[in-house]
Amino acid sequence: MSKIIEVKGLEKSYGRKQVLRGIDLNFEEGQIIGLLGPNGCGKTSLIKILTGLIHDYNGTVLIDGKEPGVYTKSITAYLPERTYLPEWMKAKDAISYFNDFFKDFDKVKATEMLNRFRLDPNQKIKTMSKGMQEKLQLLIVMSRASKLYCLDEPLGGVDPATRSAILDVIMNNYAEKSTVLISTHLINDVERIFNSVLMIGEGKVKLDSSIDEIRESGRSVEEIFKEVFSFGW
Repeated sequence: MSKIIEVKGLEKSYGRKQVLRGIDLNFEEGQIIGLLGPNGCGKTSLIKILTGLIHDYNGTVLIDGKEPGVYTKSITAYLPERTYLPEWMKAKDAISYFNDFFKDFDKVKATEMLNRFRLDPNQKIKTMSKGMQEKLQLLIVMSRASKLYCLDEPLGGVDPATRSAILDVIMNNYAEKSTVLISTHLINDVERIFNSVLMIGEGKVKLDSSIDEIRESGRSVEEIFKEVFSFGW
């Protein structure tokens, strides 16, 4: 299997504040990776670097063997933590926009998921609840046949029943042999779908392990998370 993410000596600072300190990563394609860590640990910065949104960093970053750029953006689907769709758009407008913009977008799949989430295609985004907006953004991202999906807190702000539905959408709709990187605080809800777990704290990799190795230890991901980040509380 080929490597989809290769990172070596990655460092990123905002002024005097260094948020990533010599990060080294290697992930092969076809995995679901849990990106875990406390607030402010650098998870979002890492995702923005991988997706080509942040360029001023030190170190080497390769996505499918290429530095972040036009090609890597064409194979990467990104779900940001915050709503980014224009408020004037209707749900159907957002789907049409992505259909025009991305060659790998499946409009039929997006429309089917829109109905599954019971979202009105004619409702404007500015009148949607936070949960509805997150569902819309997720279904748009998962309607792409990308090699890499980077999802930043896809479960935030929704109820437990909706979280389960969102996980089902993720599990059933990402492209074959693709890699899904999920940043989340809701470990209990999602650890069942992980193949690998990456924990970042104080700008460094605290744990990089397969889920099989974690299970062999007899502990859950959440138990290890609390142990690794005990310094935070």
